[in-house]
Amino acid sequence: MPSNDVRTLLQAAVPTAAAGAVAAVVSGVVAGGKGALGAAVATVLVILFMGLGFYVLQRTAKSLPHLFQMMGLMLYAAQILLLFIFLSAFKDTTLFNPRAFAITLLAGTLVWIAAQTRAHMKAKILYVEPDSGDKPEKTGHSS
Repeated sequence: MPSNDVRTLLQAAVPTAAAGAVAAVVSGVVAGGKGALGAAVATVLVILFMGLGFYVLQRTAKSLPHLFQMMGLMLYAAQILLLFIFLSAFKDTTLFNPRAFAITLLAGTLVWIAAQTRAHMKAKILYVEPDSGDKPEKTGHSS
């Protein structure tokens, strides 16, 4: 993964982890230990899903640029499906507080998207390949 991709990934993951830590503290105060655990699980899921999605999209953009948009749409659909499967598996759980989980999941996703957007806008990414400077010299008249 190129360094600017790693930088973008870190600039999105760190604020998300920080927001998750704040959510875990708030959920712990409001809903106890199960609330803190629900917030922590949601934060890990957001970072895992969004980070893997970012990685897959960057690989697709480099190897198959003509499939980038389709792959992005398919990836987001897969993320929603995986989240649905996770929620279905843990719908009756008493392991963590579902409300703290849901609120943190939504907040973490919004923080990730905002941080990734900010990182991408601040990155100095060339969208046109610069000339290498190896142009042949003109030797004759041009009309």
